[in-house]
This record gives sequence, structure tokens and C-alpha cells, in this order.
Amino acid sequence: MEYNDILKELRSKLGDSSEENIRILRAEGDRYAKEGNIDGIKAAGELIMENMPEEQKEELKRLTHIDGERLDEVYNKIVEHINKKEIIEAKSLAERLYKKITVDFAEGENSVFVSLRNPFEDNLYHFLYKPEKVLNRAPFDFATYITTYAYILIETGSTIDAVPVLEKAIEYNPVDCGPKFELAEIYKIIKNKKQLLQITRDTLKVASSPIAIGRCYANVGYALTDSQEYEDAAIFYTAAAMFAPDPSIPLEMKHLADLMGKPIVPPTQQQIIDTMKKHDIEFGPDKDVISIAAQLASHYITENDIPNALQALKITYNLTLDDKVKDLILKYDPKSAMLRPKPQEKPDIKQTVNNNPEE
Repeated sequence: MEYNDILKELRSKLGDSSEENIRILRAEGDRYAKEGNIDGIKAAGELIMENMPEEQKEELKRLTHIDGERLDEVYNKIVEHINKKEIIEAKSLAERLYKKITVDFAEGENSVFVSLRNPFEDNLYHFLYKPEKVLNRAPFDFATYITTYAYILIETGSTIDAVPVLEKAIEYNPVDCGPKFELAEIYKIIKNKKQLLQITRDTLKVASSPIAIGRCYANVGYALTDSQEYEDAAIFYTAAAMFAPDPSIPLEMKHLADLMGKPIVPPTQQQIIDTMKKHDIEFGPDKDVISIAAQLASHYITENDIPNALQALKITYNLTLDDKVKDLILKYDPKSAMLRPKPQEKPDIKQTVNNNPEE
């Protein structure tokens, strides 16, 4: 449903009492949040503001605006500056946005703001972290906004300063791989193998796509190459290619072969499993991630909520390659593209095509 259609539908549910309207709209906003419907959340927020007393309107505007511009509009300007290579301008604006978020949406004694983007992230967050404080839904994707500021810091040479910024981004959404990957990049730059391996383990616990898993393995391969553990590095790069072929992996493996002075022999799956265990890493997707996605899919099918069911089914399929799940996806969405084909018996590490890149 388009944004204006959502507004029209919400308005049809409202009456003459502003207080009752706000109650209805908050309930609708919560529903949209659980569905991961960003337009619905924004529409409910807009109408809540319309129904607020003037004093409350001003306070909400103070919280969600900088110099008269909504925070998402400010972020869009930052992205525009980055795309135009105007890094200095982007940095100044991103720093203001970062300070605004961390001051006005800080964790309280009894509550915390979170930027969970969809029902899967919401359920995974509750399962892994079992929050005791009241969760307040942030009005925008603060984890992404803050991660972008950290990226700018790295680009402008303030690499170490970006670490606490990324840790703050993770606080707003601990199940988002984005800020974790940026932290991994920093640890690669400063050659901190111990921290790189730990952030990779943390990322694998929430990784919900083969691309994210492949990137984790490639990061470990990079660290092991740097520490001259070439045989193990080759195994991690092979595993990365099995999950998400990337143009950089064949180049890294050629470099490894040159360092070793011999061709890389494709490992068996058992060799991959054993090598990963040596570094305290499990091979394959996290079982809890699969379980949560599968349970969500079942729940939404029962509720006849097909969009959310499909999202959960696709996560499940891409992590399991289960043909029964694939059949369900095609039943509800016959035109749906499968994101990951079943692998060959031996991984083709020369394959470089990746039609669905993930940052």
C-alpha cells in the first residue's frame, strides 16, 4: 500500500477525540513496526503529531528535527554528499546527526531505544538478548545513520575514533551485520586479529544471509593470511566462495597460492569444519537464526500475512536450501527469484558472479 493510501486508511479510523486518536495511532504504529512497514510507521507518526497539543508537537519536532529538517532528510543529505565525494560536508552534518541521536535518544534507567527493522530482527533480538528494559522504537534507522558516520570517520583518517561510534550503532541494533562489518574493517586496518575474530563470531550469530556468512569467512581468511596461517586462510576463503562467490576471492586465493608456493587443493567439508573449530567458529548458518526464521514463516502463514511469511521463508531457504521451503515460496510468489542456487559437489571457487551483493 502506498504512503498516501496508508494515511487515508488511518484517517478513516479516527474520530473527534485527539486523545483517543493518538491511542489508535500508537496501536497502529506498533502494528506497522512489527510488520516492518516503514511507510506505515511514518504515516502513523505524522498523524500522531497532527493530533498532539501544540506543546507536545514542538517537543516532538525538537526531538526529530535538526534546523527544521527531519532526521531522515538530514541523513539523505549526508548520503548525497558522500555520493558527490563531498566528504568534509558529509562529516560535519553526520557529526551533528550522531550527537543528536546519542543525546536525545540515549538509553534510560528503565528503557532503551532500538532500531529493529522488521519482525525477523525483532524476534532474533528478543531471543538473543532477552531485554529487561522497556524497548522504545526509534523513529528512524539510527544504527545505519551512525554506521555511516563511522564510515566517514574511517574515510577521513580517524579510524580509531570510529570504533566507539560503531559500538554505539550496535547498541541501537545488535542484530544488524552492517556496523559489525565496519568494525571488522577497522580491525583489518590496524591488524588486530584477536578483535577481528571476535567480531566475526558475533556477526555469525546474527548473519541471516549467505552473503553475510561468506563475508565473515572472507574476513577470517584475510586475518589468517596476515598472520601467515596460509593453509587455514585458504580453507576460510573456500568456505566464503561456497556461500557467496565474490570477485575478490579468486584474487585472494591466487595471492595465497603465490605465498605458499603451490596450488591450493580444495578441502573436504570435514577439513573445513575441523579448521573452523580450531578458531572457535562453526561452519554454516547459526541454527537459532534458521529456527527463528522458520518459526516466523509458519506463524505468518497461519495468520495469512503473506508478505512477512515470504520474507521469513526466503531467509530460511537461503540458509538451508530446503526444497520444501522453496516450494512454499513459489506457491505464494510464483515469480520469486531464489537468491542462492544449490552448490556443486565441489565448490567452484573461480565463480565470481554475485547478483545480490550485501553491504
